[in-house]
Amino acid sequence: APAAPAGGEPAAAAAPEGPVIKAPTVGTFYSSPTPDDPAFVKQGAKVSPDTTVCLIEAMKVFNPIEAEVSGTIVEVLVKDGDAVEFGQPLFRYQP
Repeated sequence: APAAPAGGEPAAAAAPEGPVIKAPTVGTFYSSPTPDDPAFVKQGAKVSPDTTVCLIEAMKVFNPIEAEVSGTIVEVLVKDGDAVEFGQPLFRYQP
């Protein structure tokens, strides 16, 4: 059973529909290795389980985050520099 009532109101923190790649740790989300580099993945990118999709900085350590799934990125759900929580959806993908 869903934890939240289905009121039909769109909410900023509403869970995205479909499978997602979640943050494995708390930290700051970075879409690329440096500000001058292209993003690891963008909408439409094909990923495999070992594809690095982003970095999450925690306590001055930049942790590469792998997709751990195969599919196509449908939507990037966070912005560069956003603080993310453990388990927060980062990307929506289509298997």
